[in-house]
Amino acid sequence: MDVMGDKATLFGTGRFVQSSSWEDPRDETGEAADEAAEELRQRLAAEAGDVEAMSVLGAMLLRRGDLDGAEPHLRAATAAGDRAAANNLGVLLHQRGYADEAAGWWRIAAVAGSTAAAHALGRHHRERGDEPAAEYWLRQSAEQGHTLGAYALADLLEHRGDAAGTERWMRVAAERGHREGAYRLARALDRRAVGESGDAAAALVREAEQWYRQAAARGHRRAALHLGTILERRGELKEAGRWYLTSAKDGEVRAACALGFLLRDAGDTENAAVWWLRAAQEGDGNAANALGALHAERGETQTAERWYRAAMDAGDINGAYNLGLLCADQGRTAQAEQWYRRAAYAGHREAANALAILLLRAGDETGAEPWFSKAAEAGSVDAAFNLGILHAGRGEERSALRWYEQAAAAGHMEAALQVGMARLREGEEGEAERFLRCAAGGGSAEAAYRLATVLDARRPPEPAHELGEPVNRRSECEEWYERAASQGHRRAQVRVGMLAAARGDVVEAARWYREAAEAGSRNGAFNLGLLLAREGSEPEAAVWWTRAADAGHGRAALRLALVYARRGELAEGQRWAERAAALGPAAVTERAARLRDALREELSA
Repeated sequence: MDVMGDKATLFGTGRFVQSSSWEDPRDETGEAADEAAEELRQRLAAEAGDVEAMSVLGAMLLRRGDLDGAEPHLRAATAAGDRAAANNLGVLLHQRGYADEAAGWWRIAAVAGSTAAAHALGRHHRERGDEPAAEYWLRQSAEQGHTLGAYALADLLEHRGDAAGTERWMRVAAERGHREGAYRLARALDRRAVGESGDAAAALVREAEQWYRQAAARGHRRAALHLGTILERRGELKEAGRWYLTSAKDGEVRAACALGFLLRDAGDTENAAVWWLRAAQEGDGNAANALGALHAERGETQTAERWYRAAMDAGDINGAYNLGLLCADQGRTAQAEQWYRRAAYAGHREAANALAILLLRAGDETGAEPWFSKAAEAGSVDAAFNLGILHAGRGEERSALRWYEQAAAAGHMEAALQVGMARLREGEEGEAERFLRCAAGGGSAEAAYRLATVLDARRPPEPAHELGEPVNRRSECEEWYERAASQGHRRAQVRVGMLAAARGDVVEAARWYREAAEAGSRNGAFNLGLLLAREGSEPEAAVWWTRAADAGHGRAALRLALVYARRGELAEGQRWAERAAALGPAAVTERAARLRDALREELSA
């Protein structure tokens, strides 16, 4: 409650009792002496009948907690018509537990124009459940410039759902320096920004930040936390860390946890652990999970398990999920299933997906599918993709495609590839290209290769140079082939080699063919052999053709048959001709059969 009057308005604000930590003790002693002298002066004036001195002396004694000493002075000043004394008498009686009598004196002071008394009276009526009376007196106080009255009125209007009135009076309180009012105004602006877009949302967010900053500067720890969050999202990590630190030191456990993550991302895991420990010991489940993950990375599984259990005890279901992961990594499948189930039943979608995978690996497809469905319906992208795989394995292509599309819409790269492939099979090239671009852009080598083939198929013939020389421009499809090739896609590597050979770049072509061949591509080995043979290195070419033929490449076998026939090694040539005829394709089979028969005749002659 507030004390009113020209010389007693600071009672209840805390300003008399708060001393700065840096003040010299001698200053405090001096202040105490000054206060004692002031009290003596006011007492002498009060005994001489000075009404204002009675009011001020009563306020001084009330502030000190001397209710018995204050009451007679306040009653005497009130009887003489001092409104500040009437308000303070109400405060005194309220502290004694006589709320109704206190309200009577507050009413007298409020009618006489005391904004502090009007505020106190409004609070009294709200505590009694009389909201109309509470609003009347709080409005009287607020409209006459009382900061606490404006804040209390805003709080009442928020309870009633009057958003416009709430924001108006919360803004008044904030503008007058009320830190909780500034914080709550910022929160309201944040909520409004969610429903807006573009410039309107940006403007609300900027204004919210200003109020968070004002409240944080006045020591509001939650405002400091929110300000730190805004700055971190914006990439201003140094200032964000300062506000997190301020908030954490004031006891905000979420700020301590956030500071820990900021330090971890900066590579300072030791100090991160210090702040996580502080937050976890205060019951922050997120910090306990972070500590568990830190110890798990270090191989300290028992300590990790202890912190995961602490997170679970704090109500953070991620603790159960992380315990499941820890047990699964250790091969403790039964315990992993137990923890996954606990988290999944509590609504943890990734735990439901992990449980389904565990069941599927154990051969329980019937038990896995409902958990995949539950996780996917809760928004798990991986679960939607896994359902696609499950349905595709049964030959249920339409159902599989539906789940792949759901996962692809949420950015799942492999799901986008599967949708793109399905669209290609259905002849919907435009839709296929869209999904393949998404998957390729996300890093899928197969999608990059498939996209390149789509673009390659529609690429017009290269125009001839005016002198009749071909013009080799670098096309988009070649860029996608190269991206896939650089990620180790063997077919793309062969295709890039072919494009380089067409440009006459033998060195580049050989490099890509060799990479593909060494990775097991029989086409790469065959093409590398052709390139080497043209360059006069037939023995080395034969080595690569042998590798390709052993892998089932018919044309490579035919080339080997011809090489050995030219060398006069007819039996070896006949053997490779037999191999080529068996491998095909048809044109190769026909040529190989003729060569085989000719070599057979030559050998029998």
